[in-house]
Formats: sequence, structure tokens, C-alpha cells
Amino acid sequence: MNHSGNVDQDDIARARNVLLASGRRTPREEVDAYRVLAHVSPAAYLPRLAKALQRLRYDSGSGRRHEACLALCEEAVAAARAIDPAEPTRADVLYEALDTCQRELYTEGRRSEGLAMRAEMLAVGRAQAELSRDSRVRGLRDWAAGLSEEGRFAEAADALTEWVGALLPHGSNSGSLAWSLLEWIAALDAAGRSGEALDAFAVLVDSEAAEAANDRGPMACHLYSLIGYAHMLDNCGRGEQATAVRQEALALLTELAATGERRSSSGYQAAFWAVLLPFYGGDSERQASGEPHFPSGSTPMVWTPDAKQRYFDSRITLRERVDSLALRAAEDPDQHLAELVRLHRVLTVRSAVHWEQCTHLLAERARPLFDEGVSLAHQLSLQDPATGPRTLAEILIDRSTFHTAAREFGPALDDFRQALSHLGEAIQHNGRKVTRQARPAE
Repeated sequence: MNHSGNVDQDDIARARNVLLASGRRTPREEVDAYRVLAHVSPAAYLPRLAKALQRLRYDSGSGRRHEACLALCEEAVAAARAIDPAEPTRADVLYEALDTCQRELYTEGRRSEGLAMRAEMLAVGRAQAELSRDSRVRGLRDWAAGLSEEGRFAEAADALTEWVGALLPHGSNSGSLAWSLLEWIAALDAAGRSGEALDAFAVLVDSEAAEAANDRGPMACHLYSLIGYAHMLDNCGRGEQATAVRQEALALLTELAATGERRSSSGYQAAFWAVLLPFYGGDSERQASGEPHFPSGSTPMVWTPDAKQRYFDSRITLRERVDSLALRAAEDPDQHLAELVRLHRVLTVRSAVHWEQCTHLLAERARPLFDEGVSLAHQLSLQDPATGPRTLAEILIDRSTFHTAAREFGPALDDFRQALSHLGEAIQHNGRKVTRQARPAE
């Protein structure tokens, strides 16, 4: 295929000279040259044009976003789509261009178009998977995340069921199994499929137990998964199982307090904690109708920009509401204290998730909120002996996991033991492991 007749020959010569010149060319010069030559030899230059357009969207020196960033990304997608379907590199070039463009669309708040690009990415991934006979379909996880943010939880759960099912035969060697399990659990739970969510949580617990036992993963991540699993069991009316799981968590935390982590390279355990904290940390605030759903089960690093911004900005309003409610609760605790405790817990969770992104500030900034939450919960326990002790136990467990994330295992164990006492559960001091009840037959 040759379209050189439609392009000025002088332009072609200048474009070739730019690319052949020994001096350093600018990204703009490179793009302009590829635009011309893509008409002459599309098979050779359309892939290069698509990649160069993506590089141009940010200044490599300053890191600043190009004023025409989205337009450049859309042009890159158009160039990639124009590549002959018979070209073996087309799928990879198109997928990369779509991925870059969907991120920019979400940054601009054009969510429906961003989701449509994710759908096209999934189509490319399915075609590649069919050719390679690999059941791990590229794009499936991003598609599920987009569905979840739009509140289409049942579809997201189905997509993640497929994705996790493809990862499980590869075990932890897949590289993303634990994070995908977290997303799967969240989608199943949000879709109201509690039985499946419990089974998925059990898979996560077993996976983290195996990783910790073989010194491939942090013991703390196993602990967080146990605590989240116990919380979900409680919510599903399986209190006896939840008690057994908490005893197993106690044994593990007792070991951590005595010996510390068995392996030192466990820096990601705080990120793992920040993903699980909203599960058991009482983050019950919902966004207004029409807004993207706050992500659950995934790290903020993969959230869309507007969803992340709304989630973290909500802390400002929450702080104002907490401060206002504190004044009313001081005057009339019977009417306002319980709601103050609930709202303060939401603020604490969202603030902790935010500050985990700035790891060196997590302990310093989040500690006062966790301490204040425990103090408020103690007041509620005295004011409402019927339900207050369970709330206090839950918030003590929140703080226990915070201490663990900060590697303060002694205080974490103290808080956890106090929590169990408020739940009326036995406190074992010998660290004996209590076997979790078997999962229901599938």
C-alpha cells in the first residue's frame, strides 16, 4: 500500500531527513515526520506514529501535560486502528493506545467514553487470548473496575469471577492474585452475592496463609485477611465461624508481637491493609446519585482520577460534620453520640487510606484519629451497654490493624485482646492456633 501520490514529495524528503539526522530531534518533530511517512508506508510508520503521539502528550523534561494531551491520545488510537489487521503488532499497539486514551478521558471526566475504550481494550484482549489459548484475558480487570465505579456490580463480579478463575491455576506466580482476589470479594459483596463473597474471602485467607508460611509474603497480610473474613462472617450471621477466625488472628498477632515479621521485605503490607480497612472499618458513607461509586477492594493507585478526587475530598465535609456533631453529642449523647462514632469512623478510614499513599506520614497523621475514635467508642460503650461494646470492639480492631501497619505489634496485640474481651470471646495467651471451620462445599 502506497499513498505517496497524495503527499508532497518535499514533505516526504524533509520527514526522512528529520529521522535520519544525527542530531537529537524533538518529540514534536518526530510526530510530524511520522504523520507524513505514515501515508507513504503505513505498515512501517503507523505503529511508530501511535507510540510517538503518546510520548508527546507529556513533556519528558518537565513532566507537564501537553495542552492537547487528549487530542494526541485520540489521534494515537486512530493511527493504531488504521494499522492493517493482518499486521502482527497491531493488537499490542492498539491496546496500548486505548489504555493511554481511556486514562486521559477519565481525567477529563468523560467517563462513558473512557469505559467504552475499556470495552474495546477487552475486545482486543479476548482476540489475543483466543489466539494464544491463554485464559487470562488482558483488559478484563480494567473493565471490571470501570463497571464497579459505575455501580454495575453484578457485571463487575462476573468479569472478576472469570479473571480470578484464570489466575488461580497459576497460584501466586501470577503476580496479581491477591489484589485480584480483593477486587473480586468487593464486587461480589457489592452485588449482594454474600455466599460467593465469603468463599472468595476464604480463598484469599488460604492464599495469604500459604504465602506467609513459605516466607513469600508478610504475616501481616494474612492477619488483615483473617480480620476481614471474620467481619464478613459476622455480617452474614455466622458468628461461631467468625469467633474461630478471630482466635486464629489472635494467635498470629501473638506471634508477630513476639518475633516480628519473618521476612523483612514486606513494604506492600500497608497498601494491602489500606485496601482491606474499608471492608471492616465501617466506611458506610455513599456518594450522591450520578457520581462514580467510591472504589472498594483496590488500591487508590488504580482508581480513576475523578473517583479518587471525590473520595479524598469527602474528608473535608466529613471533618466538618464530625466537628458539628461533636458539639451536639456533648449536650445530648443519647441522641447524637452513636452517629458521631459512626461518622468519625468513616473519616478515620478515609483519612488512613489517603495517608497510606504518603507512607512516611501514615503513622503521624492517622494515629490521632484512631485514638480519638477509640475514646469516643469507650464513651458509647458506657452510654449504651447493649450495643456499645461491640462497636468499641470493632474500632479497637481498626486501631489494632493500624498499629500492625505501623509495625507496632505490641500495641496491636493489646488492642486486639481488648476487642475480644468486649466481644465476650476467649483470649488465648499461648498463641495456640485455632483451626478455621471448613469452607462450605462448592
